[in-house]
Amino acid sequence: MSTQLMFYETAVPLSAGRHGRCSVETDRGYGFARGVNSVPLTAVEFPLAAAEYPIVFARTGGQVLPVAVLGARRGENLCLGPDDRWLPRYVPAFVRRYPFVFAHSDDGKALTLCLDEAGPGVNFEGRGQGLFGPDGQPAAYVHGVLQFALDYRAQWQRTQAFGRRLHALGLLEPTQVEFEVDGAGPVRLGGFLVIGRERLKAVARARLEEMLKSDELELAYLHLQSLRNFGTLRERLCGAQGDDIASASRAPAGAPQAV
Repeated sequence: MSTQLMFYETAVPLSAGRHGRCSVETDRGYGFARGVNSVPLTAVEFPLAAAEYPIVFARTGGQVLPVAVLGARRGENLCLGPDDRWLPRYVPAFVRRYPFVFAHSDDGKALTLCLDEAGPGVNFEGRGQGLFGPDGQPAAYVHGVLQFALDYRAQWQRTQAFGRRLHALGLLEPTQVEFEVDGAGPVRLGGFLVIGRERLKAVARARLEEMLKSDELELAYLHLQSLRNFGTLRERLCGAQGDDIASASRAPAGAPQAV
């Protein structure tokens, strides 16, 4: 995983002066995400995401945060069809909020809604959803985007707390997965962390009760269940390669490469 901005190229503050005649086509597909092999997840997304993606944890910016794995190699998204259609039923919120994103002030107290002007659906020809009305006031579409972004930020704060809990309890361990592709050699995916089952079993009862009351224990088991989806990822990789995959196995952690 690279940075929180990932596929954002030229995110600038949204304003009537600059974007008064700007529109966004919302049916252009997800081609903008073709070059990423993982995206951040919030805790509230675990129940739906765990059914379709491997959920792992990555160290980023001094924090431990969950991500959905989309591909087995850097720059490869196996969840996109050739027509830019998203193949799994659930699309992560990080992807759905594009081309909008919040920017934070230096002190972290002020938030500014920004728009990636390089987004494939962003235009000044009136195609799609207009961002401002003739009076210069934000359109209903922008109000909806703003509420979505605020909800996302609130859930992200809860997710950060979950990551801190896992780190404090020493539950995470480095792991890598290896896929053997016929005619192409092994494909290794690493640089991520998972919850160790034995480590979780060893947690003191009082700490487990805290996790139970905060729903963090449920999140932990959803994460562990989601690791079975590496099999789905293997099948997609096989389809992308045009070859059958002979085997896939979790390898001991060595010097993992960045997800």
